[in-house]
Amino acid sequence: MDVELNRDAKQIAGDWLSGLNAALQTNDARRLGALFRPDCDWRDIVALTWTIETVSDRDPVARRLLEAAAATGARDFAVDPERHPPRDVERAGEECIEAILKFETKVGRGAGILRLKRSDCRTGAALAWTLLTSLEELKGYEEETILENAEEPAFERDFHGPNWLDRRRRASTYEDREPDVLIVGGGHAGITAAARLKGLGIEALVVDRMERIGDNWRKRYHGLKLHNQKHSNHFPYLPFPKTWPKYIAKDKIANWLESYVETMEIDFWTRTTFKGAVWDDKTKRWTANLALDVADGAGRTLHPRHIIMATSVSGTPNIPEIPTLDRFKGQVVHSSRFANGGEWKGRNVYVFGTGTSAHDIAQDLHGNGAHTTIVQRSPTLIVNVEPSAQLYDGIYYGKGPTYEDRDLINVSVPLRVMKQGHKILTDKARELDAPLLEGLEKVGFRLEFGENGTGWPLKYRSRGGGYYFNVGASDLIAKREIGLIQYADIAGFTPTGMTMKDGSERPADLIVLATGYKGQDHLVGDLFGKEIAQKVGAVWGFDARTQELNNMWVPTAQPGLWFTGGSFAQCRMYSKYLALQIKAQDVGLGGLEG
Repeated sequence: MDVELNRDAKQIAGDWLSGLNAALQTNDARRLGALFRPDCDWRDIVALTWTIETVSDRDPVARRLLEAAAATGARDFAVDPERHPPRDVERAGEECIEAILKFETKVGRGAGILRLKRSDCRTGAALAWTLLTSLEELKGYEEETILENAEEPAFERDFHGPNWLDRRRRASTYEDREPDVLIVGGGHAGITAAARLKGLGIEALVVDRMERIGDNWRKRYHGLKLHNQKHSNHFPYLPFPKTWPKYIAKDKIANWLESYVETMEIDFWTRTTFKGAVWDDKTKRWTANLALDVADGAGRTLHPRHIIMATSVSGTPNIPEIPTLDRFKGQVVHSSRFANGGEWKGRNVYVFGTGTSAHDIAQDLHGNGAHTTIVQRSPTLIVNVEPSAQLYDGIYYGKGPTYEDRDLINVSVPLRVMKQGHKILTDKARELDAPLLEGLEKVGFRLEFGENGTGWPLKYRSRGGGYYFNVGASDLIAKREIGLIQYADIAGFTPTGMTMKDGSERPADLIVLATGYKGQDHLVGDLFGKEIAQKVGAVWGFDARTQELNNMWVPTAQPGLWFTGGSFAQCRMYSKYLALQIKAQDVGLGGLEG
């Protein structure tokens, strides 16, 4: 039965693609539109539009797709026989046929995903519900071609000449040349971008203020682990070992970053601060100023063609204005600087905030014997780490397609279909988590569940936080072992703590501000000037027109300035498209000539 069903799916997808090719060849918008549902979505990632955008509904999709296909010479759409075969799946509560495609353009080869609702197919109308087109590689600049061209001789004739290590050390200093790309930020976002660029033969230098690669994880609070499982968090080219635990500890991640940089031969300068850069429109290069943490206080000036800001979605600590907090004479620290709760045993600590960092820090303090209270400032989404939080990463679990295929499936889901699917998953999570949620509400914790009940992933994409995967702190709050007060009930601060509106006094020794981080756009004005900041606009959060994240992994209004960030999975997937665009621009292909 399954064999017949899969053969049927392949035939239906193949017939639809034949119709697509015919409509494109005849440049017939009406014929093309007839292949799509009225409520269809087409998402393109660099292949046909040289950006990332989503177009919705039949007529707009037909017009834009026809225009883009003509401009790029898109042709020969077909089921890819080398990838997972067409199959029947459920997406966002809909039974559909899902097929992985291949196609070509004038300058590249593409991969895509087609989805057709089964309900349409049963009536004889195989209409596209969603379509993804994405750039897979540039012709003549394939990673395999670049690697082959860079291959060193089988052996060195001069055994006393520079060896591999000598050449690596010399190259990483950039004393005799400029990097093509300067990447600011040495966390997973910057490192994955550098790895992808290296695969395309582009020299990239990563700079970061930390003393040691991985310190952005290594120096965080003691009990920290990733809150989603390793299956979705692999790095490009080099997945985590199968023997690793599902939830990876912070020091394990830190050491992985360090070993990944060494293994992938990524040029990385630690103890280096990016002070800012100025763009020269004539030379099409930046003048970038770096401060080096060295004995003589020397700096460096570099002239890259591109700068990628990889300071993460959560880069600059957000220190809110809290009236009268300046009266408090105890210690106040942002969550980014909180290391260990051990020194606060038996003392009174208040953690302001109810996101992931706040809960983790409160749990750490409680476990170390501190008298811990969380201060809630706004309603928060709470979801148990298992199984509920993992429901949204379901594509990465179980047997099935390769990770490359799963990543393609992941990026193929347009925003409104994603919302539809996440609403279903969030309803299921709320049902599973009902006992915990009821317990939290009984102690006065205010809950919310994302935009129209779509859960945590879209909260992350819109604001970078505002939720917590419960690994125990919520249970402690529900049991009143960790205290809870509402910020609105605080009248003001005193030298020794705070006064509540009911007149009671609450002594405090430490206040932790787990109040989140400012977005990347906060840094643009400081580092590049107000004019460029205004030109670029918002970074992260959804653009209503494109239905995509603002300025992420695509050319910005400022030539040579790019942004990357997000989760491990996002950086793994989108670093590929970021690197392809930079390569295309540098070699003058398509719509991205420098």
